[in-house]
Amino acid sequence: METDTFQKLSDRAELCAAQLRAADSVHLVSHIDADGITSAAIMCLSFERAGIDYTVEFVKKLDEKIMARLLEENHELLVFTDLGSAMVDFMVDNGMKTIIADHHQPNGRPENIATDSTTFLYHMNPHLFGANGGFEISGSGVSYILANALGDNKDLAGLAIVGAIGDMQNRKYGKLVGLNKEILEQGVAAGVLKNAQDLSLFGKQTRPIYKMLQYSSEPYLPGLTGDEEACIRFLQNAGVGYDQRDGAKLWIELSQEERVSVISALMKFCQDRGFPAHRVEELIRECYTLLTEKEGAEMRDASEFSTLLNATGRYDKADIGVRVCMGDREDALAEARTLLSEHRKNLVNGLNFVKENGVTQLENIQYFYSGEEIKETIVGIIAGMATSIDGIDRKKPIIGMADSEDGIKISSRGTQDLIRRGLNLSKAMNEVTEMVGGAGGGHDIAAGGTVPPERATEFIDLLDKYIGEQLKK
Repeated sequence: METDTFQKLSDRAELCAAQLRAADSVHLVSHIDADGITSAAIMCLSFERAGIDYTVEFVKKLDEKIMARLLEENHELLVFTDLGSAMVDFMVDNGMKTIIADHHQPNGRPENIATDSTTFLYHMNPHLFGANGGFEISGSGVSYILANALGDNKDLAGLAIVGAIGDMQNRKYGKLVGLNKEILEQGVAAGVLKNAQDLSLFGKQTRPIYKMLQYSSEPYLPGLTGDEEACIRFLQNAGVGYDQRDGAKLWIELSQEERVSVISALMKFCQDRGFPAHRVEELIRECYTLLTEKEGAEMRDASEFSTLLNATGRYDKADIGVRVCMGDREDALAEARTLLSEHRKNLVNGLNFVKENGVTQLENIQYFYSGEEIKETIVGIIAGMATSIDGIDRKKPIIGMADSEDGIKISSRGTQDLIRRGLNLSKAMNEVTEMVGGAGGGHDIAAGGTVPPERATEFIDLLDKYIGEQLKK
């Protein structure tokens, strides 16, 4: 099934590539997150290799206001990556010459978003060919397929995987599946990627091990998450102490024997505290290494690389992220690391805000409103991190709210346990924001949206009831 879908997307990519080669110049529009940044970088590299002139811009969201501005600018050819599939009707109605490489659910008139549409030909989206863009392929994966229609660009598979991990496409099964797996296999064959079972915690390349444990929120580790001293004691008991001469060890510095010791001790620790079996199993997952990057660098680990890129995009510097993806390991990387440092400080401040102000508990959800105290581009990350603090009920999704130019920004986060019970935040956010005159969507485990300020309270009440119905099923 996957190979058939991959071929259909590749065939559509050939049509799009012909349009690209015929254009004198191309304007690329992409999203600001890690998936959008890697999508853009893949296309920029493929354009340069194919000798195609291009310009690029990044947007937080694609709406009619931005589309109207792009229409007025009168670009010869527009390429949308990691977005665009919800604006097909606007493109058709205004005769815009566009190519879309997206993975979100298409939205538009049936004749415009049909698999065999004759009104809009240059549309690459897995949903058109029976695949799920939520976990089978990300925007960067679709862009990778398009890039390979322009030439042999299989060395860019690493960026496609970074985008997929940034989009949490491995959360559902604990590994990449579907079309993502095919891209992974191409990257392994090209010698740019390695996949292996390993500890699933974040920071294996750059964080001291005790910090990996201390900051772990997914999975949440009762008795370890948030407690530095407990994490150090745990490692000492596991035979991996804090050497005062050499400092704290990184995961990549451990021998295989030491890694097995830590993993075994961690599994026993969790089992002794009543962890469900499936939660214990989640401690080990398939992890992805970019072999062309240096040991100990963020870019070596797909998860850490995606976090670095997210930091650039969330502070309006997605262009810096693209430069890092395209190989700049000097000025761009230095600025990206500075942004990541600022990002982490803001996350700490945001988490402290939630700790000090608490969350409001309703029957089926819990939420916090931060006003302008938390930047709207990171309120979702804060919501996810907040699951590790006291007073948070991990049996309910958490909703973070922050002020934005367009209204109240809403970010929701769930857990795999809640997904198993029927939670679908994408559907909930899409339908409930619409009820109050807003807009939203995303994925089952993480979704977002915007609502009018005067209807935020109504939105929360409706969302509580809606999610209650989901969890009853």
